Amino acid sequence: MRRVRELFVEVFGWYGLVAFVFAYGSVSFSLISPISYLYQFLNLSSAVGLGLVAFSKKAYQNGILNLVWASIAVAAIIHILLLR
Repeated sequence: MRRVRELFVEVFGWYGLVAFVFAYGSVSFSLISPISYLYQFLNLSSAVGLGLVAFSKKAYQNGILNLVWASIAVAAIIHILLLR
């Protein structure tokens, strides 16, 4: 069971890396809007993925950073919902 958990964390961490780079690149080149659900979902899910890896490796500073990042994404999604 431990190997399955480790594999899940590793795969979700790699997803987080790809989602982060894709989101940043897409906004930087105006392919998606920074106030879109897609961008905020990519931020949220990448923060969770990278945060899981950080906490599993006891890299607490990075883990806390990703918790804050995920919280900002949740707040942004709520903000977008209230605007529409």
